[in-house]
Amino acid sequence: MNTTTLPQESLPDAEVCELDLGIGGMTCASCVSRVEKALKKQPGVMAATVNLATETARVSLNTADTPDSTEVLARLKRAVRDAGYEPRAVEAMDEEVAKGWLGVPRDAWPVILGALLSAPLALPMVGDLAGKHWMLPAWIQFLLAMPVQFVLGARFYKAGWHALKALTGNMELLVAIGTTAGWALSTWLWWRADAGEMVHLYYEGSAVVITLVLLGKWLEARAKRQTTEAIRALHALRPENAHLLPDGVRRTELTDVPVDELLPGDVIRVLPGERFAADGTVVAGSTQADESMLTGEAMPVHKTVGDAVTGGSLNGEGAVEVRVRAVGAQSVLSRIIALVQDAQAGKAPVQRMVDQVAAVFVPAVLVIALITLGAWLWQGALLEDALLHAVAVLVIACPCALGLATPAAIMAGTGVAARHGILIKDAQALEIAHRVDTVAFDKTGTLTEGHPRLRRLVAMPGVDERALLQTAAALQAQSAHPLARAVVEAAQEQGIEVSPESATDVQAVAGRGSQGQVQGTVLALGSLRWMGELKVALGHLQAEAEAEQGAGASVSVLASQAPDGGWVPLALLSFGDEPKAGAAQAIAELRERGIRVVMVSGDNQGAATAMALRLGLRPDAGEVIAEVLPGDKASVVRQLKEGGHTVAMVGDGVNDAPALAAADVGMAMSHAQGGSSDVAMHAAGITLMRGDPLLVSAALDISRRTVGKIRQNLFWAFAYNVAGIPLAALGFLSPVVAGAAMALSSVSVLTNALLLKRWRAPQR
Repeated sequence: MNTTTLPQESLPDAEVCELDLGIGGMTCASCVSRVEKALKKQPGVMAATVNLATETARVSLNTADTPDSTEVLARLKRAVRDAGYEPRAVEAMDEEVAKGWLGVPRDAWPVILGALLSAPLALPMVGDLAGKHWMLPAWIQFLLAMPVQFVLGARFYKAGWHALKALTGNMELLVAIGTTAGWALSTWLWWRADAGEMVHLYYEGSAVVITLVLLGKWLEARAKRQTTEAIRALHALRPENAHLLPDGVRRTELTDVPVDELLPGDVIRVLPGERFAADGTVVAGSTQADESMLTGEAMPVHKTVGDAVTGGSLNGEGAVEVRVRAVGAQSVLSRIIALVQDAQAGKAPVQRMVDQVAAVFVPAVLVIALITLGAWLWQGALLEDALLHAVAVLVIACPCALGLATPAAIMAGTGVAARHGILIKDAQALEIAHRVDTVAFDKTGTLTEGHPRLRRLVAMPGVDERALLQTAAALQAQSAHPLARAVVEAAQEQGIEVSPESATDVQAVAGRGSQGQVQGTVLALGSLRWMGELKVALGHLQAEAEAEQGAGASVSVLASQAPDGGWVPLALLSFGDEPKAGAAQAIAELRERGIRVVMVSGDNQGAATAMALRLGLRPDAGEVIAEVLPGDKASVVRQLKEGGHTVAMVGDGVNDAPALAAADVGMAMSHAQGGSSDVAMHAAGITLMRGDPLLVSAALDISRRTVGKIRQNLFWAFAYNVAGIPLAALGFLSPVVAGAAMALSSVSVLTNALLLKRWRAPQR
């Protein structure tokens, strides 16, 4: 589904729209479930998806039911606040944490203060190991524990209270109940002790647990910021200002203006070492452009007059003038950022299982803690011992790791993929891609350069070849088809004047060719199949066509309509294309992974087979499907799926969009200049930002690795609780150890996900 991320302040007058809300204060999978339920209850909300790792919610709204955008946003914010969380602007969630006193990050101070107050309380535990008795007086322990419990720990009480009001539970509720029980037990033991009696208190347990939980949350926040650095890096590519050239009317001198004020058609100057301020076309000068942050292409790309440049890419050694083509949300960089944000805001199918578990997890833990308390008392244990075991159960069972397991891996995986030119539109495509066992490639522009050249023009006897080329070029001048462009380029190279106005009533016949009138003569230029349908007798051109097809060329015929309505051949045109660099290697790599590769082509069988052999494909093994009309590519994909295969379709043009949508995973090869591939991008779940077939194998590989990390994270998150809760209930874990383990589980899940940042795409 194509999503549109809207600013928090405004909504368009559309039937359905989507917006992102920042949400502060979420800590576990239970929080995610509670916020989603609160948002879905609001009028006009069709769906709501909350991401714990990004701390954002994506809300789908039916604006026909809720035309007042101000009221809608107010209700959503109120719902978030009533659920116990803080609505924020999405932009604020991505900001770096400000420095506080002494240059220490502001969010680190609660951890530092907690450690300073808890250290004296925990010191006797260290002393016991050395045979020393450093127990502090009860009143000092009380004074040290109070600010930790009720000032630094106030966040747990606040969030836990909101959870109770909603008749649900979350991590804070478990921590609040557990630590309060330890603090209250210590206070009661001190209060009932005789004067001068040295009684063992448990203030250190509650204080250290709160400090460890705060430490864990601080480490989580740091790790989360690392998982979102891909988005921040993309935002950082936008320059602040542009050098706007004079237009002779309104501006008579070079002016520096904010990039937001640029308009299509403006001409800007880009100096060496600066970033291009917008998408455009070079109109003066030449240079090298570093597009690595956008496409993953490590080598600079030469740019001269007429070449497209992408906003955000880095200019090399030359000063150039660029005519602005696209700005704002229409720019390539904005579309890339939107795609990455969509993927990171989405929820993978496997996350549904986690949400179902989280919904019953906290209530189940509270029951287990009560059973633990009752069982120990029934066995004759002292109240304080039984209570400590129950507290340990509450502390170790916090479902933080469960809530972070999936989104953290998805964010890290989509982020590193984006840096290598692979844009994953949604989490579902990421999760399905690792199961792909068949890859279907479109031929032209995907496995081949897509810039065919006119190799030969064979005219019928007595007909002037140069005049025929001029006529064919006039007929094709208005078409964007690669073969049509090849005809026009061949005419221009021979110095032939191409006059598009001389062609009238030109129509494209889908999958066949073009038809129109040139200087009053009705002409058709297209495939041999079409010529057969028109009953064109090729005569001696038939042998030429077969010879060219055997050599791997694509063959078209130019025919004119006779007065009796029949068709007479005028010339045969032979076109040649070249395989892309790395195409054969990409096919070989996929085959090594055990993936079947199929090439789908509209060419005749001979031409398709000849190209397939150059690419290393095996036509005798069914790896070439030729003579496929554009509208039938989707049927080919469906047939492959009906054979029990998980299919990825790779294409780059408008005519590939139905097949991309029909595949389990569609992969669109994008071109920096946009154009027809935009349609393919919208239909596909994965966009490859440069036309390198090796990226197909890379996309499947990062999908496999990301899904692997999700499974690892979920395994350890579940295993941690499955093992930790019984150990705590049986008395093998103290609350302090349980708190440390709980904090470690969340950090370990995030650290494991961040290992994906070390992934590198295969190189040619």
